[in-house]
Amino acid sequence: MQHHSRQQRQIVLDTETTGINPKEGHRIIEIGCVELLNRRLTHNRFHVYLNPDREIDAGAIEVHGISNEFLRDKPRFNEVVEDFMAFIADAELIIHNAPFDVGFINHELGLLGHGDHALDRHCKVFDTLAFARKKHPGARNSLDALCKRYGIDNSHRELHGALLDAEILADVYLLMTGGQSSLLDDHGDAANTEQQAIVRLAADRPPLKVIHCNDDELAAHQQRLAKISKISGLNLWE
Repeated sequence: MQHHSRQQRQIVLDTETTGINPKEGHRIIEIGCVELLNRRLTHNRFHVYLNPDREIDAGAIEVHGISNEFLRDKPRFNEVVEDFMAFIADAELIIHNAPFDVGFINHELGLLGHGDHALDRHCKVFDTLAFARKKHPGARNSLDALCKRYGIDNSHRELHGALLDAEILADVYLLMTGGQSSLLDDHGDAANTEQQAIVRLAADRPPLKVIHCNDDELAAHQQRLAKISKISGLNLWE
């Protein structure tokens, strides 16, 4: 896989597990990652289900809906670790409640003899939960609560899933930390320049052409605003 060294590369990551505490022998059963380049979501994904070689707690199944039977023919962590570490190499990890996921990944790496805190030595980690608690003190800052606060539609999911949660968290992270940094594509010059000079338009420039939306585009826009208002509970456009 080609890495983009000149660009800011971030990996939004989520895991599902057999239980709460890796020190009690619980294991990772799903890893989902999506890639951001210069704060723009790409189509680069990493997603695996894993056989944990143990039973899943009933309470955990109620959260993610992954069954023991489903995982029996899936690979073990040691079979995917090389691809996983290559995918996240040289990237900042964006994780909601990072100590949970990092603790589990470090536990899995430790079982393979990579030592304690192996992930911490490879990647910088940004914890969106810790950031949200500082930004919104006293408020609920679960992923679902942040979706509601920022008007992100997560109504299509009934159960948690690592890849879906990573995609949703990417939207939350971008909105919570100020939106996308550039409207240009990932390979545009502006995306690769740390500081941009201010370009001032000539006073005698011709007027800009106004392109009006058609009826279908207007209807789609109004439907989107109505959905955001429904999710957020706010009528921001009235």
